[in-house]
Amino acid sequence: FGSRFWLQPHALLSRVLASLGAVARRPSAAMSLKYPAAYLMAVLAGKESPTAGDIQKILESVEAEYDADVAEKLVSELSGKAVHEVVKAGKDKLKNF
Repeated sequence: FGSRFWLQPHALLSRVLASLGAVARRPSAAMSLKYPAAYLMAVLAGKESPTAGDIQKILESVEAEYDADVAEKLVSELSGKAVHEVVKAGKDKLKNF
């Protein structure tokens, strides 16, 4: 993302929405990246703790299929956690990869 992320948030959201639309047309695994992407989009839009309903609105806006069980599982796993800390922990794990 680099500095462009901070300088052009609307462009980033447009790209993520386009990606979600592309992901929605592919066969999906139990939890495809569209669910965490939608969650992060809700965070970028100002929701501190997005709900499954927020994820549903985002996915349906790009005509993606929505599975309430998958969304609820993601929301429950991230409940009480700060997104930036989760991302940092993931980046730290990837450093050792």
